[in-house]
Amino acid sequence: MTSVKDVAQLAGVSLMTVSRALNNPEKLSAETLQRVRSAIDELQFVPSLSARRMRGDNLQARTIGVFALDTATTPFAVELLLSIEQTAQQAGWNVFILNLLNNPPTDQDIDLMLSHRPDGLIFSAMGLRQVSIPERLKSKPLVLANCLEDDGRLVSYVPDDETGQHRAVHHALSQGYRRPLCINLPKRSLAWGLRQVGLQRACQAFGLPPEALLQYDLSDHDAYGETATILDRHIVDGRPEFDILICGNDRIAFCAYQLLLGRGLKIPGDVAVLGYDNMIGIAELFIPPLTTVQLPYYEIGRQAARHLIETLEVTGTQPVDCPLVIRASL
Repeated sequence: MTSVKDVAQLAGVSLMTVSRALNNPEKLSAETLQRVRSAIDELQFVPSLSARRMRGDNLQARTIGVFALDTATTPFAVELLLSIEQTAQQAGWNVFILNLLNNPPTDQDIDLMLSHRPDGLIFSAMGLRQVSIPERLKSKPLVLANCLEDDGRLVSYVPDDETGQHRAVHHALSQGYRRPLCINLPKRSLAWGLRQVGLQRACQAFGLPPEALLQYDLSDHDAYGETATILDRHIVDGRPEFDILICGNDRIAFCAYQLLLGRGLKIPGDVAVLGYDNMIGIAELFIPPLTTVQLPYYEIGRQAARHLIETLEVTGTQPVDCPLVIRASL
């Protein structure tokens, strides 16, 4: 592996001169700096990432380090990372993304991240969840994206699930639907309680008592097969006992579409369907296209990056709006 010593020998300079070229290039003459750069290029030497100031055009480049807990390995949350990169790039910042296989991150994960000397950190997660942040990371400017931690000093940008669910159900009821069937996320999901509050507020506004609602919670996050069992229970002699199906996510809606259409029921003529997620590249391909709530991954990433870049003075949970995306299923 090429070393700093190899670069110094090829350039005919001292180790100190190479160090200055990497860390304080403005202290060298143009000719000396060019000799060191030429040696680096010829040897394909990769300098330490702590030497971010090597390039004369980018002396003040700063870096956001991103811990990606499932956000880099699933298509559903990739927009979160994309928005962080785009926001940072627009501000002249760099981004280093480290995929996490476990939470909390291991000492090896932390060492690797801190070796890049980030100016701020974002801890991101797929699916709103509680995370554990090691104390070592809290000495840096730190933002949570789509996750929460018990430490109230930390700022967390998360979906405003209560308002998102309230807006969607209120819109549906304003269209005249009065017999909802709800197939929810598992009760242990952090979003479950927030969405219940939004759902019940909307129902109360239209005189529907919450205790009268038909509601089921999936037993697990991937227990989508339960959707068919629930629907069968409430379709009698080919006719549904409900006029709108409110789904905890778009995958539940996808399973429901297959069963409802397979039974000869029309959407939304016989049953309207409301989703939640607006799965990227999928929700608009439902036939008919699915009315759903947008999980604001892109906006969460943008606000998290902006928080670090602009050193915003806020703490605690920061809800991010979940827009209603109206299509033909409702």
